[in-house]
Amino acid sequence: MTIHPAGSHDIVVGIDPARDWHLALAWAADEAQRRRLPLRLVLAVPPRHDTHQVDDFPGQTAQRQAGSDRLEQACIWVRDRHPEVAVTGDLLGGFPAPVLGGAAREARMIVLGSRHLSRTAEFFSAGSIVVPITAQAHCPVVVVGDAEHISQQPPYVVAGTDGSASATAALALAFEEADLRGAALRVVCVWQPPLIMLDDEEVALRAQRALLSEATAGLSEKYPDVHVTHEVITGHPVEELARAAEHALAVVVGRRGRGGYTGMRIGSVVHGLLHRAHCPVITVPTG
Repeated sequence: MTIHPAGSHDIVVGIDPARDWHLALAWAADEAQRRRLPLRLVLAVPPRHDTHQVDDFPGQTAQRQAGSDRLEQACIWVRDRHPEVAVTGDLLGGFPAPVLGGAAREARMIVLGSRHLSRTAEFFSAGSIVVPITAQAHCPVVVVGDAEHISQQPPYVVAGTDGSASATAALALAFEEADLRGAALRVVCVWQPPLIMLDDEEVALRAQRALLSEATAGLSEKYPDVHVTHEVITGHPVEELARAAEHALAVVVGRRGRGGYTGMRIGSVVHGLLHRAHCPVITVPTG
């Protein structure tokens, strides 16, 4: 097992030794193969006591050995799936979220598995990494709770957009993902009517459609092989995006929020999709 410093051109995968990692690792390995990037698997061994240091006790030694064995199994599994992908594994001491966040500080992308926990369980589970990593990572984060719907024909990727800076960054990645996969792209804007309408609803919807066309124009020129559709849907953003992505390869959204009591800068739509979407969810920070 090779240990190397984090790089700006690798895809990092968080390996949880207590649960099945195959879905997330399969997604990450396939992505590494498509992008011709190295894959780095990270497994954190938390301390047995209330300290950030890894304790040198027999139980801790056994835990580290089990983690090392799991990492080696995962590396072998990736090599069997994609022999051409360079894969390495890092066994690091500490709590999973800060360890993985530090290890992937300069990564191209982070891939995590998900147990579809409730929001409360996700916040307060000691080993939870999905919410903190999604909120704080400086690169796109992919949360794989269910397999891609590769049997859907034609295959498609969904991009949710609202005109914000993070949505613009997400749209660019969505085009890239669709192009890499030879898939179509559904760009979806979910419009929620205000309590007091100053304009006619149809006028407002036309304005949203115009914004979608403007947002995708340059990207359509950059990725001419990607078939793009624009959809303005009225309703709740989480419900409508989850419905649009029901048979998608992935749903891509911008990551934004104002913090709140958790101190996490992650939007309510992202929170909702992490628990509702039945396909991989890719969140993208601004810039």
